[in-house]
Formats: sequence, structure tokens, C-alpha cells
Amino acid sequence: MEEDWVFAYDRTWEGMLTAVFDAFSRRCFPVAFIGEEEVRPLFASVHTVLTDGERAARVFRALQKKLSAQALTCLTVSMFSELPDLYIHLFRYVCKALTAEKSIETNFADPDVLFVTNTYRKVCRERLRMMQFVRFQKTADGTYFAMIEPDYDVLPLILPHFSDRFSEERWLIFDRRRRYGYYYADHQPVRVTFDAQDAVFRLPDGRLTEEMRDAEESCYQELWRTYFKAVCIRERLNPRKHKKDLPVRYWKYLTEKQKP
Repeated sequence: MEEDWVFAYDRTWEGMLTAVFDAFSRRCFPVAFIGEEEVRPLFASVHTVLTDGERAARVFRALQKKLSAQALTCLTVSMFSELPDLYIHLFRYVCKALTAEKSIETNFADPDVLFVTNTYRKVCRERLRMMQFVRFQKTADGTYFAMIEPDYDVLPLILPHFSDRFSEERWLIFDRRRRYGYYYADHQPVRVTFDAQDAVFRLPDGRLTEEMRDAEESCYQELWRTYFKAVCIRERLNPRKHKKDLPVRYWKYLTEKQKP
């Protein structure tokens, strides 16, 4: 009876590439992946992948010969989904790409290629929505603050957009679900983390308290709500399409959807 293997790794791209290297060198291929801190399964052998930059680089160079730059982007971006089912599909995709005679990136009949590609599209869609739906508030010290809670971990993916667009400002975008954010000042973003006891977690809808806000922030928020109502043509209201374009799950942190 063939032994089932489960690979435990750090859920990084380099870790995945190292897992591929280990699988080929050990001649054992996993049936599942788990995180380093997860409980080990009882009825499978577990191999702990020790992320190795050199081994990961060797696998990546081999992949570059097999896949286009767009396909490589698809692989790396899909990992921001954090979907537990992704990792085994991603692993098998990479293994197939390395052993195939020609590129498999457009072979959507393959379940692994299809799963990874669809995941990539979902992450890109969430990234675009976050770029559209982030609402900043000016704090008393002049820093602009925004809270988000995306389905996927897209904050690192939207960082270049806001760094370019608001390069002369100080701002903080905080992902409440994952308890971290990026603080940007002097053209340099810095990753910051928060504990559940911190004041930011006492803002259920992301709105700053009166003492936290800049003196004119409430006025600007009301102007934005007024503008939003003014451009709405009642005769053309289509609630169904509105919710499709602007899903309800994002309303919590949108100034125009909050009551004064």
C-alpha cells in the first residue's frame, strides 16, 4: 500500500517552490498541504518543508522556461487568496508545468490549471474593488486612515496604487480581518500590526471617533454623502445592479453608505 504524504510548509511562494524541489528529490508527492502550525494528520506521513532560497530559485528558473510571465504572475497572485484548497492545486500545477513538453497555462480542461486561474481572477477582482472602495478619513494629526476587510489578502497588492496616488501624504490602510496594515510616510510604506485590545478594534464600522478626527473631517464626509445623493438619478434606480456593482459586504466602510 502506497504511503500518503502531507507536506507542512510556511505558505509562502518560496516555500511552495521548495516543496516542489523536495517532492522530486525525495520521489514522494503530497496528497495535501498544511501550515507549519496546523495539527498533523493521524493517518499520513508528514514532511516539514524547510524553505530554502537556493532550491526555490532553481525551481523558479525551470518554471520560467516553461511558462509565460503572465502565467507566473497568476501563480504568485493566486496565493493571496489564502484558500486552503489552493495549495495542492498550485503544487500540482507547478509539477505538471515542469514535466510537460509544452506550456499548460491555457489548458483549462486540467482541473489544477482551471482552479489556480479562477483563483487568480478572484484575487484580481478583489484587488480592483479595494482600489475603488477604500475611503480615507483625516485624523487629528493629519494622517489619512482607512479600514478594509477584503475576502482575500489583497492589501500588499493595492499598496503600489496608493503609494503612487498619495505619495506626498501620510496614510494608514488597516486590514481588520488580518490585524495588520501599512503605514505610509516619507515615500516609504511600513507594515504594522495591531492587537485586539488596540483602539482601532473599537471602531466597528471603521469610523474615527470625534476626538480622533480632523476638525473638518465630518464636514467633508457630509459633502461626499451629499454629492453621492445628488448624482443619483431616482428614475434610473436599479437596486439589483447597484448591489452587483457595489456588493453589500463593502458598505460597512463606505462613507456614502454610513449614516451621519
